[in-house]
Parts: sequence; C-alpha cells; structure tokens
Amino acid sequence: MSVNTLSIDGKMVTGTTGETVFDVAWNNGVRIPRLCHVGGVSDVGACRLCLVEVEGQSRLVASCRTAVQEGMVVRTDTPRLQAHRRLIVELLFAERNHVCAVCVQNGNCELQDLAASLGVDHVRLRYRYPKLPVDTSHERFGIDHNRCVLCTRCIRVCDEVEGAHTWDLRGRGTHALLIADFGDPWGQSESCTSCGKCVQVCPTGALFTKGKSVAEMQKDRRFLKYIVTAREKHEWIR
Repeated sequence: MSVNTLSIDGKMVTGTTGETVFDVAWNNGVRIPRLCHVGGVSDVGACRLCLVEVEGQSRLVASCRTAVQEGMVVRTDTPRLQAHRRLIVELLFAERNHVCAVCVQNGNCELQDLAASLGVDHVRLRYRYPKLPVDTSHERFGIDHNRCVLCTRCIRVCDEVEGAHTWDLRGRGTHALLIADFGDPWGQSESCTSCGKCVQVCPTGALFTKGKSVAEMQKDRRFLKYIVTAREKHEWIR
C-alpha cells in the first residue's frame, strides 16, 4: 500500500492509497464540515458540505469521495467554500420545517451546530413550509419528516451494519421522503429489528426515541465504531 504526500490548508500530510481527502484531513486535525458522513458506513456525498478546492481543478470536489493523490494541494476553508456552505445550510433550513425551539434535539443537533459555526443567523431564501407527516406508529421510536435532511445515514447504517435495509428514499428532489419497507407506517414494518441504530446516527431530530426529553436525547455514535471494529477483528466469531 503506497503512501501519498499532499498539502491540506498549507499543512503537509500523508495518506495511504484508497483513503479519502476527508479522512486524511480529519486524521490530521482539519475539521471539514459534513452532515451525511458518519464513521463506520460508506460515504455517498449527499450533503455537499464537505466540498473542497483542489489546485488544478475548477470545480469543487466532495472530499469524502475523493481519493488522495501524490502532490495534491487541497484547500478546505476559503471564502468561496464558506459562502457555498452557508448557502447549503440556508437551503436545508428553508426546504423543511426546522423549528429548533420545539425540537427534541435542540442543543444537540448537527445542523444547528453547523449553522452556528458558519454564522448562519438568518435565511435569505423563501421558506417552503411543506406539510410533512410525523410517524409515531413504532412502539419505541418516531420519525418527523419535517426535520429530515435526507442525509441517508439511517439507510446506510440499517443496510450495512444491521443488515435489515428497512429504510429507503422515495421520490426525487424536494419530493424525496424517507420510507420504511414499501411506504408502510414504521410500526408495521416487517423488516425493522427495533435496534435503534438509525435513531443514533440521525444528525437532526428527524428520528427520535419516544418519551425522551430534550436533555435526554443526546445521541452516542461510539457504538457504531465498536460494532464495525469488532466485526473486522472477528471478535464475535468463536
């Protein structure tokens, strides 16, 4: 496995063949914003917040889907990128109904944290105010489609880690909606194992545990790294 030397924000770093710019940056203390990425499952480049500038390329590239190359020069925090990320966050807030004051994830939401870090204190776009459903048919969990950012974390963790593939997307663009099985109420899903992994990886309050207060709805994603590592090391195979 070859080692590549590259520059990220003026800092010389190394990464092995197959590693992405995103992984190498984070491993070296460079925090590139993201919403769809979560360690332990595949990357899809859905949120477009991790886009970076690569010298020699006119277009922005998704760092989570771009493999490191020898001599690559990457910039992660230019005025162009800051403006791009602010617009993406504003679009997310305008597309659906993210009312933080009455959200169970208030104070523990990745979208909220991103807005604060990027200085998004107002939205310059017209709000769409869609009338989206809230499904609380499941015995333990609920889903509020108004707060979903379509990051597909839940789909990937359910498929790749739990192996159930309960979740999927229906529709395209602003009409896209997360569905269980073939569009049945979550509580009627025959594939759902009620493991709660999807709830834990959700970056917003879209997927939540019923009966939990704001102070109690702090999500812990360390379990995912533990599960994936244990499987790779065959720690559960006797």
